[in-house]
Amino acid sequence: MNLNASIIDQRLAGVQDDIREWAAFELNVADPGRLKPLAFAYLCVKTMLDLDPRDAFDCLTDGGGDFGVDAMQVSEEADGEFAVTLFQVKYKAKLDADANFEENGIQALVNAIRHIFNPNADLGAINDRLRAKVEEARGLVRDGCIPRVRAIACNNGLKWNDQAQKMIDLAAFGDDQVTWEHVNHDVLIGILQRPKQVDDTLRFIGRANVEDMNFSRVCIGRMPVAEVADLMRSHGDRLLERNIRRYLGLHGNRINEGIQKTLQSDSSSNFYFFNNGLTLVCTDFSYNALQSSDYQVRVENLQIVNGGQSCMTILKTAKLLESQGKSLPGDASVLVRLYKLPKGNEDIVFQITQATNSQNPVDLKDLKSNDAIQHQLETSIQLLGFTYRRKRFDGSPRPADITAGAAAEAILAVWRNAPHQAKFLTREHFGKLYVTVFPDTVNGAQVVLAVLVYRIAENHRRRPVQPDPPLVRYASCFIAMRMGQRLLKDLNRPLNDVNHLCFIQAQQLIEERGESYFRDSVSDIEVALKNLYRDEQVSTLQLSATFRRGDLIQKLLALPL
Repeated sequence: MNLNASIIDQRLAGVQDDIREWAAFELNVADPGRLKPLAFAYLCVKTMLDLDPRDAFDCLTDGGGDFGVDAMQVSEEADGEFAVTLFQVKYKAKLDADANFEENGIQALVNAIRHIFNPNADLGAINDRLRAKVEEARGLVRDGCIPRVRAIACNNGLKWNDQAQKMIDLAAFGDDQVTWEHVNHDVLIGILQRPKQVDDTLRFIGRANVEDMNFSRVCIGRMPVAEVADLMRSHGDRLLERNIRRYLGLHGNRINEGIQKTLQSDSSSNFYFFNNGLTLVCTDFSYNALQSSDYQVRVENLQIVNGGQSCMTILKTAKLLESQGKSLPGDASVLVRLYKLPKGNEDIVFQITQATNSQNPVDLKDLKSNDAIQHQLETSIQLLGFTYRRKRFDGSPRPADITAGAAAEAILAVWRNAPHQAKFLTREHFGKLYVTVFPDTVNGAQVVLAVLVYRIAENHRRRPVQPDPPLVRYASCFIAMRMGQRLLKDLNRPLNDVNHLCFIQAQQLIEERGESYFRDSVSDIEVALKNLYRDEQVSTLQLSATFRRGDLIQKLLALPL
């Protein structure tokens, strides 16, 4: 028995409890023989994509007609490109971990990639849950966006064999558009294990400036990129625990591709001038102050809060050059800002992270979690009997839990008449749209009611029932918007007057009339679609594209309630 495989198997007992209700309700999976492999797929998705529990489960497409894809995530479009992650998952009850990932699984993924991103290819009999995701990806392709595909083969055994690798090579998708990864128990354990404190020595070159200020210490200098690569090789992701961004990869990311090109070009000696540099924090550092240059700085509890993208790209470039018998250029260096900060001062770390991150998009939910409005909502919502999760947390959310991300999506859809932005501009909910979502006038009652309304529409999207039409899988945000309008009509008050004083009445209306609101709102969507397409037959691809845009909103608002 393999120890790591056994640890993951034990962990799946708790994971099954976390997803049991969702699995039964949305995927008709209750049998333990099916639930355990599903729990493994969920664990792989959640761990590899670093998603909240609900978002991770929504990626699962396992079941009849899954087209060889057990989970799929489609990102938002950015700079004419979008990322798609496909999972093929195999889990064996035997825990020897000595079996290769199955060849037929790799072949299924190859076939899936060939068909999913070709809008003209027939998908055959795939399940509706997967079809909705495929049509979303195809809609982006039809709009001229380029897909960047990450194919992940997951099992509790060994990587695929040489024959399976030949299938990948013969597919000839190109490494710039499709990347392949193998994830097993060892990879999962490596990610899930609690990181140890990083203590090491940083080797600066040339002169450096060290200054004490405000009970802290600052060192600004240069490090060779080869030293950065060695640092990342030694400690890896443990250095990035306080860096709020995950590595964005090389392919499809212009900043990281530019870093690699510079390091491989004749202008590598100018790398220092082209890169924004690294920002590091630690609890203490020491050096030989009698030296005038080339300091060796001993650091304790080191973390990278800005520049993680550069560091990972430098490491990957070093490995690429090593495979070619080369090494990183010795004259390439990078600016380093090293801050010794007071212990336990989390706020200043967040502030430094927010101020210094400027090259690639950040997860703004984390940065906004300490805003005054977020603290106020946390208190207000708690008084209503719910828990507002303004920061990310582990574990499965309870019905009384409301995450900041779910709140933003619900508010935009239900109260702001922006359902298309709620669904397809999630990266801006805590960025450009933040003031729209969370103005000074928003209160806890409005947030909770929006989420309760939105959950009804989302539950139907995840598990349609008779007589739900196909559009339910694509139009949940639009339906929720119309449901919110009906709630305000029954309350006989505008949104600005919705507060804790009418919360109980509104909550009772949702409980008593929520399904009626849903059915009537679906009918409104059907009428609006007929007005838009003039009674023409609408395909699922058209449906997916329609609800990414806002041209249906005015037709909906024009309909009487």
